[in-house]
Amino acid sequence: MQGKGGITLTGQLGDVMKESCQAALSYTRNKAQKLGIDPRFLEKNDIHIHFPAGAIPKDGPSAGVTIFTALTSLLTGIRVRGDVAMTGEATLRGLVLPVGGIKEKVLAAHRAGIKRIILPERNKKDLVDVPEQAKKEMEFIFAHSMDDVLRSALEEDPFIKAEKNPPPAEQAQGEQKQPEPQAHA
Repeated sequence: MQGKGGITLTGQLGDVMKESCQAALSYTRNKAQKLGIDPRFLEKNDIHIHFPAGAIPKDGPSAGVTIFTALTSLLTGIRVRGDVAMTGEATLRGLVLPVGGIKEKVLAAHRAGIKRIILPERNKKDLVDVPEQAKKEMEFIFAHSMDDVLRSALEEDPFIKAEKNPPPAEQAQGEQKQPEPQAHA
């Protein structure tokens, strides 16, 4: 939405979720050029992230990769696959950190009919607790970095799309835009 570069977070959010949102936005800004996002996207726009929760507070370090994926989808125009679920926390450098509750999260995704689930690479060992039937019916992708997550979660690879259609380069500070040549009749 139009604005001045602010971020608004609404819903029943704890501090960890707020930090995940801030980190996801910072990482998105840092990777903007490589993702094909205009690096000036926040100059005239605000971002509002809402977590509808009813009366259930949302907190815990498991949503960072999902928030980053949603922001990337919004800003690149590339849709998130409809058959994917994900969990994990992301660092400011884009590494995917392990989270708890893998068995419960995988089984919930399975019950919802999800066929592809993206998990932190370091949670691979936690699949021993998941029933074999669920493991047979799902595809597991283990992500080391946010780049791995985006390539698996989005309908199109944003890095390849950006190479084919790069965003406008940032102007150097103080550099004045040259006027467009005028055609004279």
